[in-house]
Amino acid sequence: MCSSCGPAPITHSSLHHRIISHFIKVGNAPSIDDLAAGLDQPRGAVVEGLKALQEYHGVVLHPGSSEIWVIHPFSTAPTPFWVQGAKRAWWGNCAWCSLGIVALLKEDATITTTLGGETHQVSLRIEGGRLRDEGYLVHFPVPMKQAWDNVIYTCSTMLLFDSEVAIDRWCRSHRVPRGDAQPVAKVWEFAKTWYGRHLDEDWAKWSAAEARALFARFGLRGSIWDIPEVASRF
Repeated sequence: MCSSCGPAPITHSSLHHRIISHFIKVGNAPSIDDLAAGLDQPRGAVVEGLKALQEYHGVVLHPGSSEIWVIHPFSTAPTPFWVQGAKRAWWGNCAWCSLGIVALLKEDATITTTLGGETHQVSLRIEGGRLRDEGYLVHFPVPMKQAWDNVIYTCSTMLLFDSEVAIDRWCRSHRVPRGDAQPVAKVWEFAKTWYGRHLDEDWAKWSAAEARALFARFGLRGSIWDIPEVASRF
């Protein structure tokens, strides 16, 4: 950048890249002041940029402060998913996100969680890019077209189970609609592609058409995975 040009303008991709990179390198989210210093921008401009990124469904902000709460696949708040890498560890928002974190790390990692968010703790090990613990299912109870109606709730329900029977029992017990269950090995392969460009400097959300094509490519079909044609980005 030339000395007379001034700082580069804030964009969705520049904010997203800086936040995701910070999470991976440091283990937590940058503050608004961190972003302002790193981007050489006034604090107010960063806040407005973050709010715009939230409207784009690229981040979730704390309502009272505009600080970062969630930027998929990472959470700043405790969740039932703990992703341990070689040097750092993170909270994942859900089973899908946690696998996405490992995909971004490109290193061996272990995801520790509890089945159905309850008491039975299990681990998923990824070694050399291969998922070593495949005997589980990921339950998706919220239709994708409604995912961003309350994305925190949506993520909190994408949990790991050890059988279809356990999912049925859990849904009855907690009065959660029965959704689609997918083998965790398939979700791992899907997460590698879905989150594969999240570190790109020119990152953009998948278009609805791209998301539909990816769902079809990985055999994710049925009412849970339907996305309306009018949706612009997913």
